[in-house]
Amino acid sequence: MDLNRPASNADPDAVDPDANWGLPGWLYDNARFFREEQDKVLRPSWQIVCHLNDIPKAGDFHTFDFLGESTVVVRGKDGGARAFANVCRHRAARLLDGPSGRCGKGGGRIVCPYHAWTYALDGRLVGVPYAETYPALEMDKQGLAPVQVEVYRGFVFVRLEGDGPSVAEMMAPYDHELAPYRFEEMVPFGRVTLRPRDVNWKNISDNYSDGLHIPIAHPGLTRLFGRGYGVEAETWVDKMWGQLIEEPSRNPSERMYQRVLPDVGHLPPERKRLWTYFKLWPNQAFDIYPDQVDFMQFIPVSPTKTLIREIAYALPDDRREMKAARYLNWRINRQVNAEDTELVARVQQGMASRSFTAGPLAETEVSLRSFGRKLRALIPQARLHRPPEGW
Repeated sequence: MDLNRPASNADPDAVDPDANWGLPGWLYDNARFFREEQDKVLRPSWQIVCHLNDIPKAGDFHTFDFLGESTVVVRGKDGGARAFANVCRHRAARLLDGPSGRCGKGGGRIVCPYHAWTYALDGRLVGVPYAETYPALEMDKQGLAPVQVEVYRGFVFVRLEGDGPSVAEMMAPYDHELAPYRFEEMVPFGRVTLRPRDVNWKNISDNYSDGLHIPIAHPGLTRLFGRGYGVEAETWVDKMWGQLIEEPSRNPSERMYQRVLPDVGHLPPERKRLWTYFKLWPNQAFDIYPDQVDFMQFIPVSPTKTLIREIAYALPDDRREMKAARYLNWRINRQVNAEDTELVARVQQGMASRSFTAGPLAETEVSLRSFGRKLRALIPQARLHRPPEGW
């Protein structure tokens, strides 16, 4: 393991008395703690919904279900993206169905299927049948409930509540690394998939940023990167990376990927054969390859159930070599995902044991240290090795 470092010259662990310890096991299956982190960690966090190129025309929409809330992102007539609660202001009926689609009336209106209350693409209430029979109706005050939205390099994020840094501010330490990839021009490559896992969301998040298990549990990545896998942690973002080595892999898919990956002219030389992973606090990540970009979210369903939501994006490229590289990338990472699925299941089982409290962390486990520091600051009970009475 090399190239592991904290975020700055100042020691962020100095203010955290539990810096040398991982999170206690009870945090990974406790219902009360799950409610606390929904309110204090997850609802105030940015969540990726889609890319602007998923909603290219005015009236196109993408929905996102998170923590019992349905949010819809709509492309407006002015070209911008707006987000609203997917809930009618009359009787709370869900307005738009499915993961994506087009609004009613040719894409120009959002029409409630229950009582036909009608909203413009900017959320204004513009039509109510028998409006004169509603004594309390105020058309200008009962538009759709807005949800915070931010577009960062073409990707659309929403935040249910709270404040704090923008996505751009969170990603600022690495924005210069993302610039050459031309995220804004990317189009969907495949479709959104949801993979259920019987584990706590933090278990998946921990594993994503864990560098120590790479040479032990992921032989394919070790064949591709050698011993050059790096990990570092900034305030809001973890970064992991590996440069493809020249020595041909013994595995046919890996060896073919090394051989056919074509030159990507817009990338600088040091990034043409680099795999980089960014995890954005608290539960989403970007896997950035020369051939494509995947996003991945760890969506909490219950204390012990998580949905992994993901989709790939890529720049249009009809070269045979690029098509082959993207297919081989999928084959390689399908195996990595299978290995991680088994690992996190093992950990989830162990976290339920009363014999386990919290494990010590190595100095190089900078991402786990960073995650634990932020969680303990938001929920002080996370410092306790056993749940408080009544939890």
